[in-house]
Amino acid sequence: MADKHPVSRPANPRFSSGPCAKIPHFNLEMLADAPLGRSHRAAVGKDKLKAAIETTREILGIPADYKIGIVPASDTGAVEMALWSMLGARKATMLAWESFGAGWVTDVVKQLKIDAEVKTAEYGQIVDLATVDFNTDVVFTWNGTTSGVRVPNGDAIPADREGLTICDATSAAFAQDLPWDKLDVTTFSWQKVMGGEGGHGMLVLSPRAVERLETYTPAWPMPKIFRMTKGGKLIEGIFKGETINTPSMLAVEDYLVALEWGKKVGGLPKLMERADFNAKIIWDFCDEYDWIDNLAEDPATRSNTSVCLKFTDDRIKDPAAFAKAVAKKLETYQAAYDIGSYRDAPAGLRIWCGATVEAADLEKLTLWLKWAFEVCIAEQE
Repeated sequence: MADKHPVSRPANPRFSSGPCAKIPHFNLEMLADAPLGRSHRAAVGKDKLKAAIETTREILGIPADYKIGIVPASDTGAVEMALWSMLGARKATMLAWESFGAGWVTDVVKQLKIDAEVKTAEYGQIVDLATVDFNTDVVFTWNGTTSGVRVPNGDAIPADREGLTICDATSAAFAQDLPWDKLDVTTFSWQKVMGGEGGHGMLVLSPRAVERLETYTPAWPMPKIFRMTKGGKLIEGIFKGETINTPSMLAVEDYLVALEWGKKVGGLPKLMERADFNAKIIWDFCDEYDWIDNLAEDPATRSNTSVCLKFTDDRIKDPAAFAKAVAKKLETYQAAYDIGSYRDAPAGLRIWCGATVEAADLEKLTLWLKWAFEVCIAEQE
């Protein structure tokens, strides 16, 4: 069976859910314009950072009166800044349907000790948003990177809500249509859909979020890295490229290159189209075989980026060991790297289908998946 593996491998076997595949045909020469060894506060550095902010606004269609900041510590840093700076003014509602959402619950309930209602759903499901009180501050992930489920739309979020919506959209931005009028705080990182480098987060604030920052002072001490106001006013420089700490100008250049590629392929509509097309390749594969299935139970909530799969064959004796064996087999043959499910998620596979992944590579991957499954089933018997 091992000798009968598919002949053709994916040209790029990188299907990790973060850091994700670089843009097609990426090479380091694309970063030649990075102002290395220059201060991020010099004109050239400020211009690069401002361009990153404004091109992000352009592609994602973020309203002109929303603030966009580049902040430290990737998406995690952006979420923590929002939680520490804005929560506590009113009751909160924490929604969790995967590991990162569960992490925000821990931070809010156990660390900040906020009065909060916690609503959870099992992996593969999401919370019924119709049951959520949006007059509280609501914290949730838009797309569950570790569970493969997403919020299908923002219809359940009322326009006249009294609370803030704080949305971790790190594996949704640039691949899904985010309803900005329904989101007060939105965070994401560069290393997901655009295939950028890690370490930098994006923080998008609505006017309502800015109002909260300027009218509410949390009861706890605020670390410098989280401070967004001074004297009761927003520190505007943060949202003009004057970062809180020193950014990597090499990573900034890499993000700019990815953004320009995104514009060149057709902007947000085409980026979403690429992700949708990619994900459907894997969904169709699951429909073809009865030994594998999408972890997301409702097709309406299936992620088009982080596609999570589960094995359903009754012959599998140890699901976790079997999934690891399949992932290892594919890596050994250089057919797919880093596609094991997240450590806290149910045993299975996780395949990144974001816009930087080529459909032809996913088509070839499905052939290897079938081969690896058959080999691993034979090896356990």
